[in-house]
Amino acid sequence: MGRKVLVLGEVRDGALRNVSFEAIAAGKTVSEGGEVVAVLLGDSVSSLATELVSYGANRVVTVEHENLKAYTSDGYAQALMAVIEQESPEGLIFGHTALGKDLSPKIASRLNSGLISDATQIEEAGGNIVFTRPIYSGKAFEKKIVTDGLIFATIRPNNIASLQKDESRTGEVSSISVDVKDLRTIIKEVVRKATDGVDLSEAKVVVAGGRGVKSVEGFEPLKELADVLGAAVGASRGACDADYCDYSLQIGQTGKVVTPDLYIACGISGAIQHLAGMSNSKVIVAINKDPEANIFKIADYGIVGDLFEVVPMLTEEFKKLLVTS
Repeated sequence: MGRKVLVLGEVRDGALRNVSFEAIAAGKTVSEGGEVVAVLLGDSVSSLATELVSYGANRVVTVEHENLKAYTSDGYAQALMAVIEQESPEGLIFGHTALGKDLSPKIASRLNSGLISDATQIEEAGGNIVFTRPIYSGKAFEKKIVTDGLIFATIRPNNIASLQKDESRTGEVSSISVDVKDLRTIIKEVVRKATDGVDLSEAKVVVAGGRGVKSVEGFEPLKELADVLGAAVGASRGACDADYCDYSLQIGQTGKVVTPDLYIACGISGAIQHLAGMSNSKVIVAINKDPEANIFKIADYGIVGDLFEVVPMLTEEFKKLLVTS
């Protein structure tokens, strides 16, 4: 009864992204007792294969080529299609990341397959694998099933819990040779505008600022709080438009979608476009001077006050708590 499911492992800066492990867990659900095969693409990635096995993959297939060092849709599609032709899977799971969002439609088109994108929940019900995904900027959810052919989906990071890591697990690691050629895009250099620190899309805690931070310097108290909590710093479009921070930090309908365990909104009014990017956070704390701010309607906890007074107080209290715990 079980299915063979291919899961794409995603590598950034020589390390596996957390969404790779979440995709394995999703693959386990879709496989219904079948085999989960992880795929690694890059120029030097085979050393990461055992970690995927530790998180639940039954096997790992690697494709290594110098033209896979940097992601291009052409190169990755060539390599992945070679693996798909060899393995003939009945399911495919990618992360709904920048890479996954770009690559999945290309692969679906080549396979003449449907695609369920941005799934936040996967469950077995009534003999079907049911995918839940947000629609209308997160204001509603729809459930989808695949009635025929390949089950192909991308999953939103930080929504599907990865399996417990077990370093005693064993699984075969194999490689196939693919001549990755005729690339229409060549990556000469990657320049990162994002600041060093926690990956915003995978962060468990996010501290975000809006127009209420008033300036570039206004983000400093937020960064201090983020450092204490091991959090990522984000922003509303209003803060980005005002040049208080880089657009790489933008959260919302036209920015990144985040679903952390804790979201702390500082000086953010709560425009519907921003809520589309963070309203599914597990716990939302809002800090705003305006008691009528829209953000309070979805917040689990609200603090009415000046963020420049409240945030430093929170930082000090968290320091005390984290030192004593």
